[in-house]
Amino acid sequence: MKRPEAGSVPDEPGSYQFLDGDGRVIYVGKAKSLRSRLNSYFGSHLPLRTRQMMDAATNVEWIQVSNEVEALMLEYSLIQRHRPRFNVRYTDDKSYPFLCVTMLDEWPRAMVMRGRRRKGNRYFGPYGHAYAIRDTLDLLLRTFPIRTCTDGKFRRYASLGKPCLLYHIEKCSGPCVGEISADGYASLVTDLLHFLEGDSEPVLERLESEMAAASADLDYERAARLRDRLAAVRKAVESQQIVGTRDEDFDVIGIADDALEAAVQVFFVRRGRVMGRRGFTIDKAEDLDRGELVSRSLERLYFDDNPLGWPKQVLVPDMPAEADLYSEWLSEMRRSQVRIRVPRRGAKRALQDTVVRNAAESFARHRLKRSTDHNSRARALNELQQHLGLGEAPLRIECYDMSHLSGQDYVGSMVVLEDGLPKKSDYRRFKIRSALGNDDFAAMREVLTRRLGSYLEQRARPVAERDGKFSYPPQLLLVDGGKGQLGVAVEVLEDLGLADEIPAAALAKQFEEVFVPGRSEPVRVPRQSEALYMLQRIRDESHRFAVDYHRSLRGKRMTSSALDGIAGLGPTRKARLIKEFGGVRAVQRAELSELRALSWLPDKVAENVHATLH
Repeated sequence: MKRPEAGSVPDEPGSYQFLDGDGRVIYVGKAKSLRSRLNSYFGSHLPLRTRQMMDAATNVEWIQVSNEVEALMLEYSLIQRHRPRFNVRYTDDKSYPFLCVTMLDEWPRAMVMRGRRRKGNRYFGPYGHAYAIRDTLDLLLRTFPIRTCTDGKFRRYASLGKPCLLYHIEKCSGPCVGEISADGYASLVTDLLHFLEGDSEPVLERLESEMAAASADLDYERAARLRDRLAAVRKAVESQQIVGTRDEDFDVIGIADDALEAAVQVFFVRRGRVMGRRGFTIDKAEDLDRGELVSRSLERLYFDDNPLGWPKQVLVPDMPAEADLYSEWLSEMRRSQVRIRVPRRGAKRALQDTVVRNAAESFARHRLKRSTDHNSRARALNELQQHLGLGEAPLRIECYDMSHLSGQDYVGSMVVLEDGLPKKSDYRRFKIRSALGNDDFAAMREVLTRRLGSYLEQRARPVAERDGKFSYPPQLLLVDGGKGQLGVAVEVLEDLGLADEIPAAALAKQFEEVFVPGRSEPVRVPRQSEALYMLQRIRDESHRFAVDYHRSLRGKRMTSSALDGIAGLGPTRKARLIKEFGGVRAVQRAELSELRALSWLPDKVAENVHATLH
């Protein structure tokens, strides 16, 4: 790689990106001084992984910013966008469960959930096990009886005019049938949120005073119910581990690692109680010392949506590289001072030892799995290179398949394996535009032309203007089918001038035969080999992905509504209109004056709806 000309690199903070020969970003970094940092890459004594990255790089670009915090944030956003192969990669141990209170609903509900979180709802956790949340929630509903039912069940009982069993066993206040006012329900939700945030004393004091008052009034039945609620709350409080004083908010990070990977465990402490924990692994694709490893852990932890907010302190096993920078960044996010420190003695040191033990146990389980999984993937890629006569191991494999029903809802799919693992962010779906009838060859030609044509368009653009969708070529293009489908793939590659750059192969369902260009007979890939298993896995995944998309389109076509296609009536307005009137038929019976009476529906749209339906 050619060194940038002297004086061309600014002596300012920023982010830099190394690119390979295809214009693909392979490494993103940040620097207090771009000039000084980039000069360090052209020295004679480089670590092994850095030297491998420099061998693969052909160009370097940079973006200048005003300060180090902006450089840190820019680096993270570029890594998320490009997923460079020489930057560290993160993998969560699993999808941890949260306790969610749906503040976006008119009548908020409490629920256990995993996966993506919606802004506006309140989340508590993550917890190690879903049953731990359900047990705690079951105790809390006796004191804070908010609904836990689905929206459909809520509407069903509201239309029936009678509450469900949970109301009768005093685990729901019955908002569906008006058994509690909106203000009273809001008060219950607020009390529950305060309790979950760790502020339990006011709740305990209120229940004790209400129980004493009921007893003084000789209302022993109510006093007994309050006594049971008080006992349930105290039991829930006892289930939360106390590790600090009530005014302490801090997170504790523990790390266990080897030369290849690291396991990170985090305990979230709010108001002195452990409110949740989380774990993830880091793939050390770049050379990291302990301080840099802690820095990457902080980035992973706090750049993500953080349901418990930012703590006052972060306790780490080693101080991060550029500790002042990370402290300043976290302080900006919290809008008050955040300290990063290493506990040396006392209760916090003992707690961190516990977190480190958790990390070590998690890492031991991960290494046991890795030793099997990593070796089999490497073996499969090497076998594919050998059996298919490829110039290099196919680190990126793309597989294509078609799905339709008698020529209707014709779709195609593209699934991707990188380093032998599915890369779902690069999966793509295609709605066939030109193929008529049952013509898989024409459909395959269209899909491959669109995908590879987009790649050529992306390659012709400057790197900064590429959107990432089809920026990278496959190192093996696999089609589901036999010689016919392979012939189509080869024709498209030749037409686009990519035949010498991208190898192609086909996997036939019958006898699991693998065909390559220039050979009339199938390639003999051993039946029990890791290579054939990998080809089968990606072929089956592409088939599943195509069928799912086909079913989705067919389902939408079969469930189309009379309200579809009305000018000005999008999905949100349509859903609200159906909710207001109680169904599509009720909307069809509505008079124009009734539609115009809806304050949120413009008169012009109301007229379009009425005209279309009448």
